[in-house]
Amino acid sequence: MSQVRDDRLDPALLRLIGVTLLGGIMGILDSTMVTVAADTLAEEFHSSLSAISWASTGYLLALTVTIPITGWAVGRFGVKRLWLFGLVVFLAGSLASALAWDMASLIGFRVLQGIGAGVVDPLVLVILARAAGPSRAGRVMGMMGVVLSLGPVLGPVLGGIVLQGLGWRAMFYINLPIGIIAALLALRVIPSEPAGEHKSRAPLDVLGAALLAPGFAATVYALTQAGEKATFGTPTVLVPLAAGLLLLFVYVLHALRARRTEPLIDVRLFTSRSFAASVTVQGLVGLGTYAGLFALPLYYQVIHDHGARAAGLLVAPLGMGSALAMPLAGRLSDKLGARKLVQGGAVLAAAGAVVLTRLGDGSSEVWSALAALAIGLGLGAVGAPTMGSLYRTLPPEKVPQGSSVLYNLNQLGGALGVACVALILAAAGTGGVAGSGISGFQHAYWFVFAVAVVILVASPLLPGRPEAAPAPAEASGSEPRQALVE
Repeated sequence: MSQVRDDRLDPALLRLIGVTLLGGIMGILDSTMVTVAADTLAEEFHSSLSAISWASTGYLLALTVTIPITGWAVGRFGVKRLWLFGLVVFLAGSLASALAWDMASLIGFRVLQGIGAGVVDPLVLVILARAAGPSRAGRVMGMMGVVLSLGPVLGPVLGGIVLQGLGWRAMFYINLPIGIIAALLALRVIPSEPAGEHKSRAPLDVLGAALLAPGFAATVYALTQAGEKATFGTPTVLVPLAAGLLLLFVYVLHALRARRTEPLIDVRLFTSRSFAASVTVQGLVGLGTYAGLFALPLYYQVIHDHGARAAGLLVAPLGMGSALAMPLAGRLSDKLGARKLVQGGAVLAAAGAVVLTRLGDGSSEVWSALAALAIGLGLGAVGAPTMGSLYRTLPPEKVPQGSSVLYNLNQLGGALGVACVALILAAAGTGGVAGSGISGFQHAYWFVFAVAVVILVASPLLPGRPEAAPAPAEASGSEPRQALVE
């Protein structure tokens, strides 16, 4: 008698998902929460806003540097040990940041926080991908996508609420009870590796780490500076960008020639059409999402004269749309594959962007909110199936490396999206971003439209419909890779 695959998420897997997301959400929220406290911190420490910005930039760069090394550490120390270590480091950084006595100490402790987040954030993807198995990768990544979608939107909103009611130090103290609960639950819920499985003796690719980590960090820093200064034509952008791209190029040569030491990221993964298409489309999702998240608040502030809090709330439909679409699209992708869902999502996102290009000075916020919702729904319908397709075809031993690539490309896409929109707005205005008229925002939304079109063009390269697995999978993630109908 033939077996029927049971794709339901069993209680053990649901508990694992909940505990993992509880630990991961802190880093995702913290990456944006602190931005709303810039003025308060500048006054508290008698410092300039440019110096205060390093509290966020240092966090981001530390996270970016740590992610590639985390991929290697998974094999050496095991997921559970590394997860608990990352949580402890993040909590230590949170406590120290709350107790910071000057600007230098705050920046240093934020860097410590970023290191912890650089361990925890990619491990969220690794834990969930292994536990879900290929047949349930889409729906589990859809649930992960809810956190990824809402984090950038809710971070500034929650940060503003905590800042106004409890003060800036509470923005860091709030991580402590959440993190302690997450760590205690992780001890019980996250499975330990079988004896000997995590005892990889592969040495750290020291040269690769010296090239890859600062290469990513310098590139992200350059794009962040381009977004802040609304130009690429300054040494503070061009020098780190050139250095970052050079380091990444040299790393590729090193990884291709490596013989004795396994590279941190096997660049030969990109010879797989499915892998290359999946991580590229996911990077484009980050680009389009952060471009919209950067342009929309400025639109409400500059054109409609709303305050920062109201503008932040009016951006919520974009994140909510993505959060609504991801679980459904992820679940459907386990049966239908990624292509059709990604194509439909790209068309919907493009349609929402076109509506935003037609807005005028007197257009109602209702239309912009509905268009933002459409963009969120569309990008959500792209994101979850794309992540699911990546983990559905990636060999199990390459999951940590794939997660590192996915997370870093999403970071690069987000930074590039902000930089491009800042350049567009500056080029259209007479006084920088703040002086941009409605035409600048219309051009920015045409950029989001172009991103959606590129996703649509790339969609045929994604994996096709997955074939049915011969038997149900265990929660441990030992399910074999699924075949794909190309």
